[in-house]
Amino acid sequence: MTADLGRPAAQHGEPWTFAARDEDDTETLGRSLGKALGSGGVVALIGPLGAGKTRLVQSIAAELGADRRAVNSPTFVLIQEYDAPRPIFHCDTYRLRSVDDFLDLGVDEMFQSGGVFLIEWADRVTPVLPADRLQIEIDVTGETARTFRLTALGPVSAGVCREVRASFASPSRPDA
Repeated sequence: MTADLGRPAAQHGEPWTFAARDEDDTETLGRSLGKALGSGGVVALIGPLGAGKTRLVQSIAAELGADRRAVNSPTFVLIQEYDAPRPIFHCDTYRLRSVDDFLDLGVDEMFQSGGVFLIEWADRVTPVLPADRLQIEIDVTGETARTFRLTALGPVSAGVCREVRASFASPSRPDA
């Protein structure tokens, strides 16, 4: 179920930007993503070291029913599966040498599992990711402040993005 090589994924709707003022805001975004991903999906996380990719994954996984304490960066083990009502796969491609190394992890089967797949450093394996995925680019804007840009690259991820965005639609949140 990998994306067709050479064919860019279609963007569904305008990207949505969320400005997290602190780690609590990042936690809130992660919980909202977890609720929206309840029926599965692929999230491609892109950002520099220390951007908060793993912290966001912890919040998503906890909302999906995983033990937050079990969620840590899989940099050295490459992929982890967390115990939750729906399978949660967490992959870190930072140390992989090639796209083939990523495929050798058995990710095609995981993508088809109906679970949630969270990929850190996803820009390293873009050619083989499912076309329908939620891409989240993270920019560090302060000590604990971050800007998250969510881009839906398919109809399922567009629904996830709409649901997340709607959860922040209130007069008190200027970034909604």
